[in-house]
Amino acid sequence: MTDISALAARVRFVLVRTSQPGNIGAAARAIRTMGFARLVLVAPARFPDPEATAFAAGADGVLADALVVPDLRSAIADCEVVFGATARQRNVALREYTPREVAAPVQAAVQAGGEVAIVFGNERTGLENDELALCHGAVHIPTASDYSSLNLAQAVQVLAYELRVGFLGNPTAPPPHRTDPPASAGQMEGFFEHLYTTLDDIDFHKGRSPETIMLRLRKLFLRAQPDERELRVLRGILSDAQRMARIARGIDK
Repeated sequence: MTDISALAARVRFVLVRTSQPGNIGAAARAIRTMGFARLVLVAPARFPDPEATAFAAGADGVLADALVVPDLRSAIADCEVVFGATARQRNVALREYTPREVAAPVQAAVQAGGEVAIVFGNERTGLENDELALCHGAVHIPTASDYSSLNLAQAVQVLAYELRVGFLGNPTAPPPHRTDPPASAGQMEGFFEHLYTTLDDIDFHKGRSPETIMLRLRKLFLRAQPDERELRVLRGILSDAQRMARIARGIDK
């Protein structure tokens, strides 16, 4: 059997605002059976907890190494690619994948040396719009239309299984050629904050909704997947635009 541990080591499963510790343990068991080990917990209601350990059924190492962070931005800051698992599309325009389809872009990213996050929301509410907005794509499990209820750990198991099958089926796919490393999620968020303030500085909105415009621009730039050098060029343009706006207002001589 092909050793896919090097690929799996670059994939993290992120659980956001998990309310039941048993689901954390069951998710740890799910990813461990598929050869993954990285679990990140965003503001869990209870962890560590004996219930999590019981439901892990021996995947204690995954729980012991689980990283607990206060927010999703912290969980994915160093990731080049982030996919959010969602039962339905919200008001966030993202390319949508099935679990089987998402294996290819995940593999391409990790073989290029990147870090990938697969993000799951709260058991009751799923991922909120502002959390989905941090993702590069959405993953939807095509459940039966008349009964689509999936337990959190079941959803994690489906994604972990499809990633493993994809890795095993094409273990030596060549990574995409890039001369510069792709921008991380944290770098992209810094760019989006810079873009937002620049559009405000140059009075771009003129009564239009800034939130709607930013959602469209986020989709555009996340789809483009700029590398670090390209992002520096874009931020340089934004800085010059801000400087010219200050000059026009007589603030900067």
